[in-house]
Amino acid sequence: MRYQISGKQIDIGEALQTHVKAEFGELVEKYQQRPTEAVVIFSRDAHNLVCEATLHLSTGLTAQAKAQATEIYAAFESCREKLDKQLRRYKRRLKDHHRDRAKPVEFAGASSYILAGDENATDSEPDSLQPIIIAEMETRIPSLSAGEAVMQMELAHAPVLIFRNERHGGLNVVYRRDDGNIGWIDPQ
Repeated sequence: MRYQISGKQIDIGEALQTHVKAEFGELVEKYQQRPTEAVVIFSRDAHNLVCEATLHLSTGLTAQAKAQATEIYAAFESCREKLDKQLRRYKRRLKDHHRDRAKPVEFAGASSYILAGDENATDSEPDSLQPIIIAEMETRIPSLSAGEAVMQMELAHAPVLIFRNERHGGLNVVYRRDDGNIGWIDPQ
């Protein structure tokens, strides 16, 4: 597993890095997952220390957690407990689905854009109806079943997830509706 442990505007020592690697090793071993990468970022927010952790698994799951405390080790422990809870729920759901994934999730590349309108526009019709692209980045689209996509979206606390449906290979979307239910778009 690849670790990326860093601090924003704070110095983290070798002891903290060793502690993080040992705790994540135990966490992953406990649930028998196959992690590919762990990213842990420590930062300061006023008088509190913040720990943000992201754990990428070979199944395509990305578990994320964020915690604050007055001490750096306490912030990490709280963050680790949140990840532990997410992985426990994930494992329970996998047992409920009775499905073992023999190979890792395949990802396809796609471009992601952030569009902005003209800030100086008045109520009149603009000369060009083309929005301005202010950011372009690469994103990954996983190949999942609909149930796995909903699980991934819920665990990542994302409002929407685009995925390639394993059954037929087409692009699908799952999203959280205003009424709290999950919507699924499966174009034919």
